[in-house]
Amino acid sequence: MMNKQAAKTSVDYVIGVLDSPLAVNAEAWNALLLTQSQPTPFMRHEFLSALHTNGCATAATGWTPRFFLLERNGELVAACVLYVKAHSEGEFVFDWGWARAYHQHGLRYHPKAVCAVPFIPVPGSRLLARSAADRALLVSYLLDWVQANQLTGLHGLFASDEDVVAFQAAGMLLRHTVQFHWTNTQPGYASFDDFLASLSQEKRKKIRQERRKVADAGVTFKVLQGREIAQADWDFFYHCYERTYLEHGNPPYFNRAFYASIAADMPEDWVLFIAEQHGQPIASSLLAINASCARATDQNDSKLLAKSGSEVGGDATVPTGSGVTEHVAYGRYWGALKRVDCLHFEACYYQPLQWCIEHGYQRFEGGAQGEHKLARALLPVTTTSAHWLAHPQFFAAVDNFLTQERDGISQYVGELESRSPFK
Repeated sequence: MMNKQAAKTSVDYVIGVLDSPLAVNAEAWNALLLTQSQPTPFMRHEFLSALHTNGCATAATGWTPRFFLLERNGELVAACVLYVKAHSEGEFVFDWGWARAYHQHGLRYHPKAVCAVPFIPVPGSRLLARSAADRALLVSYLLDWVQANQLTGLHGLFASDEDVVAFQAAGMLLRHTVQFHWTNTQPGYASFDDFLASLSQEKRKKIRQERRKVADAGVTFKVLQGREIAQADWDFFYHCYERTYLEHGNPPYFNRAFYASIAADMPEDWVLFIAEQHGQPIASSLLAINASCARATDQNDSKLLAKSGSEVGGDATVPTGSGVTEHVAYGRYWGALKRVDCLHFEACYYQPLQWCIEHGYQRFEGGAQGEHKLARALLPVTTTSAHWLAHPQFFAAVDNFLTQERDGISQYVGELESRSPFK
């Protein structure tokens, strides 16, 4: 490893802490990511590097990166990225109330440490590790490092199941939030109409009415994937995306240079929908897909199947934990230059769902919050984060708060499930 900010030897491990993704071996990082149960394109080295090199997530924006690498016998066996935060923005697991309570008691809540992908509320693997023991050691070292650097706490956001187990075993507190995801269970819908047929008459009628309004307004869609998305298409998308943020009084999290980087370095993970009215583009929405992760694991699974089949006379099964992954799409950003009734629903839900059905994708994650998604057949899903606070009294107070909050979340999810749009 190069440019270590700090290094420590623990038994047969070498632990390094780097202050830039550019100092991390990209091939080793991505290879480790693809062995996890829930790899996403947002944890790829290319995505994290684009955040850094284009000034989106840096010390200047309040996201100071630290990359933790655990090596054993020269092999990368565990890794994660941690951000030292000077604020609580861009996280989507809101702790404003905790920060306010600290301030009211004359204490500082920042800087804190966050194990997350900046600005991306997508659940996935955060603690990349070859084994549960490697993952546990990684968490232990993170907590030691946070305390040694006098940070107020450690927060692991939108963690995978394996991450949650490791965080909780280390004494961290669990917090639940709710997102809305659509699933295309096997054997899968044959068409969008087939999907509509699974809904109640009321919801089916509503969706058809909303889609008809867009069509009657003369709006059609152009769908582009990967390298089909030209620079001019990215330019138009960014114009729409930036305008949406500015209309809400906030600067966008990402700049145009960031999108240029991910378009060049990981093009297969993006699908762009451009709405046109009478031949003129008026809106766009961007879909992320796990094409790079799914394709790599599919190839690995084929090798495992072949090996397993040859060993047991052709009765091939993929071993548990082999890295099997679903084909998943993630709703990300949208914007419009002209207002058309129901265009948001068409661009952000119906077009992506239709694309997922046509391309055999098993899940569409609609992003954080938004009960309106339930009527579009995106069902409630509980996501989990983990939290540790250095201040013992506040740790106890937050523990009590989270116990009550989890009960409330459970009741809320139950109420949402009772309003299922399906027959």
